[in-house]
Amino acid sequence: QSMLRKIGAVVAALVVWTIVVTVLNFGLRYGFPGYAAVEKAMTFTLGMMEARLAISFVATLSAGAVTAWVARDRALWPLITGVVLLAIFIPVHLGIWEHFPLWYHLTFLPSLPILSVLGGRLVRS
Repeated sequence: QSMLRKIGAVVAALVVWTIVVTVLNFGLRYGFPGYAAVEKAMTFTLGMMEARLAISFVATLSAGAVTAWVARDRALWPLITGVVLLAIFIPVHLGIWEHFPLWYHLTFLPSLPILSVLGGRLVRS
C-alpha cells in the first residue's frame, strides 16, 4: 500500500501541475495584452516568457507540495515528481527549441526537480 500511495502521489502531482498551468495560462490569455495573439506562433515577448516561467514555477511548487502531502515524504518523492516532469518536458522542449532563447530552456528544465523538492518542503511533516 505504501508504494501505491507514493506512485499515486506522483500521479496526483502531475494532474495538479496540469490543472494549475492550464488555469493560470487562461489568465495569461485573457489578462496579458497580446498574449493570445502570439501563443500559437510562440512569438512571445520577454514579459510573456517570464510570465510563462512564473506559471510553471507555481505549478511545480504545487506539484511538489501535493506529492509530499500524499506520499508523506518531503524529499525523495517530490524529487521523483520533478524528475518525471523533467523526463516529460525534455522532448517537448527539444521540439520547441527554436521558439525560445537558451536561457528560457535553461531556466525551465532545471526548475522542475528543484522547485518540486522546494514545494515538498513547504508541507509540514
